[in-house]
Amino acid sequence: MTEHAAASKNTAPQDARTGAQLLVEALAAHGVDTVFGIPGTHNLDLFAALAVCGIRTVNPRHEQGAGFAADGYARLSGRPGVCITTTGPGILNAVTAVAQAYSDSIPLLTISPGLPLAHPSGGNGYLHEVKDQLGALEAVAGAAWRVESLADIPAAVTRAFALLTGGRPRPVHLEIPLDLLPAALPADGPRLPAPVPVLGAPLPPDERAIASAAALLQGAERPVIIAGGGASHAAAQVLELARVLAAPVLTTANGKGIVPTDDPLFAGAGIHEPALLEYLARPGVVLVAIGTELAPADMWAGPVPPDTPVIRIDVDPHGLGANATATVPVLADAAVGTTALTAALRTAGAEAAAGSAPAQPTVQQTAPVESVGLPESAGRLRQAIRAQALRTAGGHLPVVEAIDRATAGRAVLAADSNQASYYGALGLLPAHRPRSLLYPSGLGTLGYGLPAGIGAKLAEPEAPIVVLEGDGGIMFTVSELACAAHLGLALPIVVVDNGGYGEIRDEMVARHDPVQAVDLPGVDFVALARAMGCAGEAPEDAAALREGLQRALAADRPTVLHVRW
Repeated sequence: MTEHAAASKNTAPQDARTGAQLLVEALAAHGVDTVFGIPGTHNLDLFAALAVCGIRTVNPRHEQGAGFAADGYARLSGRPGVCITTTGPGILNAVTAVAQAYSDSIPLLTISPGLPLAHPSGGNGYLHEVKDQLGALEAVAGAAWRVESLADIPAAVTRAFALLTGGRPRPVHLEIPLDLLPAALPADGPRLPAPVPVLGAPLPPDERAIASAAALLQGAERPVIIAGGGASHAAAQVLELARVLAAPVLTTANGKGIVPTDDPLFAGAGIHEPALLEYLARPGVVLVAIGTELAPADMWAGPVPPDTPVIRIDVDPHGLGANATATVPVLADAAVGTTALTAALRTAGAEAAAGSAPAQPTVQQTAPVESVGLPESAGRLRQAIRAQALRTAGGHLPVVEAIDRATAGRAVLAADSNQASYYGALGLLPAHRPRSLLYPSGLGTLGYGLPAGIGAKLAEPEAPIVVLEGDGGIMFTVSELACAAHLGLALPIVVVDNGGYGEIRDEMVARHDPVQAVDLPGVDFVALARAMGCAGEAPEDAAALREGLQRALAADRPTVLHVRW
């Protein structure tokens, strides 16, 4: 018998619980309803177990696409996304997606078989054998480990979900030896307990740290808040704090939508404009950074000025010191820490009003921001950031406006790393809900947008999700058009065509280098879309794009909109 046949043959009794069944039961117990993955010789037992458990399986056309789709599902739903691959090339194809999830703190669980338990340590040329498969995943995931027995499988899943849902989420990888998947528990062995989801409340922040933060803000003339992806679940708490302080709020790319664009306190999405650094350098400013690393990938213009007082609220101890020294570090979940700080400020304001402490007019007590107005300097900050965003948007603004109008201001954008996304949509596309921009800000990988849009559409079928790609980036995962067509998703895919890798071309020109290897021969994306079962259009102007988007959002299949103006 060949190793192919041996790996795929299930010899367990009909009523026995196999390793694959134990794994799938544990996933279901933790609320998993969708997995993304591709069957292979070594994971067939897993797919057989999935087929009878009620968990939906979605098969993208490449494992990298499966990983990105699970990432997009996780970002929009707020729940862990699950990607299942086969050994060797299967899981290695997903490594980029795992690295992207790590850089953006996304709860992505990847599961793959590994070589058999008794496999020779030096290798013997087994099918899909990799020198150190687990080591490759350990290098990019937040945690990765190999299960060594059937009894370990439920506990491994519980441990994985504890890491995915507690503290700062990072991707987790589970490797199951392929010979454990068809193996059955002994009939006379101990009965394994049913897996129980991990439940727990975030720990309260240190009271002294909250008191210090409140005292610093009591004397601040110009408080300002930056909210990152780590605060996406704390939108109400962030906005309440902002109202108490009458403080403008900026968000990172992953925090976009935490404060709606039309709120008087919204100052800008993206923290890359020079106007922010100019504001932070002014006297009387205190920065409250919530759930963000203040990373160079977000702050293109430079780091927080060293003399700016900074209050940092972060669930990750490393995040409290990354890229900017915290004057007052608060180790806490964003929602819990922000609530505690708001309560301390309200208490201080009430005491001041009662005469038990000096009056502190900079802290609002309960009045809505509309009645107190924004400080003049904060209003100028919003105007300055928008003006700079408009200057860099250039010809991408009509695309952004068409997306906004076609979705009645409710767009959820699955964006690739392209100029239309980071020069246009990041700063200028209105947002009215958290997690409204799915964007690979940390790793900056290409090919993310399309599969992430597929995952997001499966997470929220009624949401007006739009994919925004460049002509270069979409080719990394263009095969996923076939997946989206197979699923019948009403998914518009806008491809902004600048004839190649436009950002790299611009960098070459700026360096006075020879321009080479960046100009790509034209692709007929309309024909390509139709060949894969999608609809395709080539709108000639913004009005036609808006109309095409409206048709696409109501269609019975994906629609590629090829923009070349």
